[in-house]
Amino acid sequence: MIKSVHHPNYKALINWLVSAREEQSLTVRELADLLDEPHSVIVKIELRSRKLSVQEYCQYCEALQLDPVDGLKILSGSKTK
Repeated sequence: MIKSVHHPNYKALINWLVSAREEQSLTVRELADLLDEPHSVIVKIELRSRKLSVQEYCQYCEALQLDPVDGLKILSGSKTK
């Protein structure tokens, strides 16, 4: 079980989310507005100083128009499509 934000698979998941945000030219503040969260929460998540809950992860993916299953494959160490 992954219990640390420093686990390589969790790091890969967060990097995937950050890359998706950047590819869509969204700033941290813009994503925070979409999620109705303070921008500091997004910064902490992206710096891996705060873990995402399952519900937050799904909302994050929805805001970025990502398939959550792809991220779960990254988290489990499987390859995505």
